[in-house]
Amino acid sequence: MKTLSPLAQKFILHWGEMGTRWGINRTVAQIHALLFLSPRPMPAEAIASALGIARSNVSNSLRELQNWGIVRVVHVLGDRRDHFESMRDVFDMFRVIIHERKKREIDPTLQVLQRCIVEAGKPKSADRYTRERLTDLLQFFELAETAYLQLEKLPTTALLKLAKTGDKALRLLGMAKR
Repeated sequence: MKTLSPLAQKFILHWGEMGTRWGINRTVAQIHALLFLSPRPMPAEAIASALGIARSNVSNSLRELQNWGIVRVVHVLGDRRDHFESMRDVFDMFRVIIHERKKREIDPTLQVLQRCIVEAGKPKSADRYTRERLTDLLQFFELAETAYLQLEKLPTTALLKLAKTGDKALRLLGMAKR
Protein backbone atom coordinates (compact mmCIF):
# COMPACT_ATOMS: atom_id res chain seq x y z
CA MET A 1 0.00 0.00 0.00
CA LYS A 2 1.95 2.89 -1.35
CA THR A 3 1.88 6.38 0.21
CA LEU A 4 -0.72 5.48 2.80
CA SER A 5 -0.17 6.31 6.44
CA PRO A 6 0.25 3.35 8.80
CA LEU A 7 -3.12 4.23 10.34
CA ALA A 8 -4.86 4.21 6.94
CA GLN A 9 -3.15 0.92 6.08
CA LYS A 10 -4.33 -0.59 9.36
CA PHE A 11 -7.93 0.49 8.78
CA ILE A 12 -7.97 -0.60 5.12
CA LEU A 13 -6.57 -4.03 5.96
CA HIS A 14 -9.07 -4.44 8.79
CA TRP A 15 -12.02 -3.31 6.65
CA GLY A 16 -10.97 -5.84 4.00
CA GLU A 17 -10.85 -8.59 6.62
CA MET A 18 -14.25 -7.57 7.99
CA GLY A 19 -15.62 -7.50 4.46
CA THR A 20 -14.77 -11.18 4.02
CA ARG A 21 -16.61 -11.95 7.26
CA TRP A 22 -19.64 -10.06 5.93
CA GLY A 23 -19.54 -11.96 2.63
CA ILE A 24 -17.89 -9.14 0.67
CA ASN A 25 -14.77 -9.62 -1.43
CA ARG A 26 -11.67 -8.41 0.43
CA THR A 27 -10.52 -6.13 -2.40
CA VAL A 28 -13.97 -4.57 -2.73
CA ALA A 29 -13.98 -3.78 0.98
CA GLN A 30 -10.42 -2.41 0.87
CA ILE A 31 -11.26 -0.11 -2.03
CA HIS A 32 -14.29 1.10 -0.14
CA ALA A 33 -12.13 1.80 2.93
CA LEU A 34 -9.59 3.70 0.85
CA LEU A 35 -12.28 5.85 -0.76
CA PHE A 36 -13.98 6.40 2.58
CA LEU A 37 -10.74 7.79 4.02
CA SER A 38 -9.83 9.79 0.91
CA PRO A 39 -10.56 13.52 1.22
CA ARG A 40 -10.87 13.77 -2.57
CA PRO A 41 -12.31 11.54 -5.29
CA MET A 42 -9.73 9.13 -6.74
CA PRO A 43 -9.22 7.78 -10.26
CA ALA A 44 -9.03 4.00 -10.66
CA GLU A 45 -5.30 4.14 -11.47
CA ALA A 46 -4.55 5.87 -8.16
CA ILE A 47 -6.65 3.29 -6.30
CA ALA A 48 -4.75 0.45 -7.97
CA SER A 49 -1.43 2.08 -7.15
CA ALA A 50 -2.33 2.88 -3.54
CA LEU A 51 -3.49 -0.66 -2.82
CA GLY A 52 -1.01 -2.48 -5.07
CA ILE A 53 -3.70 -4.34 -7.00
CA ALA A 54 -4.44 -4.88 -10.68
CA ARG A 55 -6.37 -2.16 -12.53
CA SER A 56 -8.88 -4.76 -13.80
CA ASN A 57 -9.58 -5.84 -10.23
CA VAL A 58 -10.16 -2.20 -9.30
CA SER A 59 -12.64 -1.76 -12.17
CA ASN A 60 -14.66 -4.83 -11.19
CA SER A 61 -14.62 -3.85 -7.52
CA LEU A 62 -15.70 -0.28 -8.26
CA ARG A 63 -18.59 -1.59 -10.35
CA GLU A 64 -19.71 -3.72 -7.40
CA LEU A 65 -19.46 -0.78 -4.99
CA GLN A 66 -21.50 1.34 -7.40
CA ASN A 67 -24.11 -1.45 -7.62
CA TRP A 68 -24.35 -1.33 -3.83
CA GLY A 69 -24.89 2.43 -4.10
CA ILE A 70 -22.10 3.43 -1.69
CA VAL A 71 -19.55 4.64 -4.26
CA ARG A 72 -20.24 6.99 -7.12
CA VAL A 73 -18.45 8.39 -10.16
CA VAL A 74 -17.33 12.01 -9.91
CA HIS A 75 -15.88 14.17 -12.66
CA VAL A 76 -13.01 16.49 -11.84
CA LEU A 77 -12.50 19.69 -13.78
CA GLY A 78 -9.54 19.39 -16.15
CA ASP A 79 -9.33 15.58 -15.88
CA ARG A 80 -11.10 13.34 -18.39
CA ARG A 81 -10.82 10.25 -16.20
CA ASP A 82 -13.61 9.03 -13.95
CA HIS A 83 -12.93 9.59 -10.27
CA PHE A 84 -14.68 7.74 -7.46
CA GLU A 85 -15.82 8.68 -4.00
CA SER A 86 -17.51 6.91 -1.12
CA MET A 87 -20.61 8.17 0.62
CA ARG A 88 -19.51 10.47 3.42
CA ASP A 89 -22.41 10.25 5.87
CA VAL A 90 -21.94 6.99 7.78
CA PHE A 91 -25.61 6.78 8.74
CA ASP A 92 -26.75 7.17 5.13
CA MET A 93 -24.10 4.67 4.02
CA PHE A 94 -25.23 2.02 6.49
CA ARG A 95 -28.86 2.65 5.59
CA VAL A 96 -28.00 1.94 1.94
CA ILE A 97 -26.06 -1.20 2.91
CA ILE A 98 -28.86 -2.47 5.13
CA HIS A 99 -31.42 -1.77 2.41
CA GLU A 100 -29.33 -3.65 -0.16
CA ARG A 101 -28.75 -6.59 2.18
CA LYS A 102 -32.49 -6.76 2.89
CA LYS A 103 -33.23 -6.72 -0.83
CA ARG A 104 -30.60 -9.38 -1.60
CA GLU A 105 -30.98 -11.66 1.43
CA ILE A 106 -34.13 -11.11 3.48
CA ASP A 107 -36.67 -10.51 0.69
CA PRO A 108 -35.82 -13.73 -1.21
CA THR A 109 -35.88 -15.70 2.06
CA LEU A 110 -39.30 -14.29 2.91
CA GLN A 111 -40.60 -15.25 -0.52
CA VAL A 112 -39.30 -18.82 -0.21
CA LEU A 113 -40.72 -19.18 3.30
CA GLN A 114 -44.12 -17.89 2.15
CA ARG A 115 -44.14 -20.38 -0.73
CA CYS A 116 -43.07 -23.17 1.63
CA ILE A 117 -45.93 -22.36 4.01
CA VAL A 118 -48.41 -22.49 1.14
CA GLU A 119 -46.91 -25.80 0.02
CA ALA A 120 -46.89 -27.14 3.60
CA GLY A 121 -50.63 -26.46 3.82
CA LYS A 122 -51.31 -29.04 1.11
CA PRO A 123 -52.18 -32.56 2.24
CA LYS A 124 -49.21 -34.87 2.82
CA SER A 125 -46.63 -32.25 1.76
CA ALA A 126 -45.09 -31.71 5.20
CA ASP A 127 -45.43 -33.05 8.71
CA ARG A 128 -46.77 -30.89 11.51
CA TYR A 129 -43.32 -30.28 13.02
CA THR A 130 -41.93 -28.97 9.71
CA ARG A 131 -44.94 -26.69 9.22
CA GLU A 132 -44.53 -25.29 12.75
CA ARG A 133 -40.80 -24.67 12.29
CA LEU A 134 -41.34 -22.92 8.95
CA THR A 135 -44.21 -20.89 10.39
CA ASP A 136 -42.06 -19.78 13.34
CA LEU A 137 -39.27 -18.75 10.98
CA LEU A 138 -41.66 -16.90 8.68
CA GLN A 139 -43.16 -15.03 11.64
CA PHE A 140 -39.67 -14.02 12.78
CA PHE A 141 -38.70 -12.73 9.33
CA GLU A 142 -42.01 -10.87 8.96
CA LEU A 143 -41.50 -9.22 12.37
CA ALA A 144 -37.92 -8.29 11.45
CA GLU A 145 -39.14 -6.79 8.18
CA THR A 146 -41.83 -4.79 9.99
CA ALA A 147 -39.26 -3.44 12.46
CA TYR A 148 -36.88 -2.60 9.61
CA LEU A 149 -39.61 -0.75 7.67
CA GLN A 150 -40.49 1.28 10.76
CA LEU A 151 -36.87 2.15 11.56
CA GLU A 152 -36.14 2.96 7.91
CA LYS A 153 -38.65 5.81 8.06
CA LEU A 154 -36.97 7.50 11.01
CA PRO A 155 -34.58 10.36 10.36
CA THR A 156 -31.04 9.92 11.69
CA THR A 157 -31.66 12.29 14.59
CA ALA A 158 -34.59 10.19 15.78
CA LEU A 159 -32.56 6.97 15.45
CA LEU A 160 -29.78 8.50 17.53
CA LYS A 161 -32.24 9.55 20.22
CA LEU A 162 -33.79 6.08 20.22
CA ALA A 163 -30.39 4.40 20.48
CA LYS A 164 -29.28 6.72 23.28
CA THR A 165 -32.35 5.97 25.40
CA GLY A 166 -30.83 2.56 26.17
CA ASP A 167 -32.01 1.34 29.55
CA LYS A 168 -34.62 4.10 29.76
CA ALA A 169 -36.58 2.42 26.94
CA LEU A 170 -36.29 -0.96 28.65
CA ARG A 171 -37.51 0.51 31.94
CA LEU A 172 -40.42 2.11 30.10
CA LEU A 173 -41.34 -1.37 28.86
CA GLY A 174 -40.94 -2.75 32.39
CA MET A 175 -37.95 -4.90 31.35
CA ALA A 176 -35.02 -3.36 33.24
CA LYS A 177 -34.22 -2.64 36.84
CA ARG A 178 -34.02 0.95 38.02
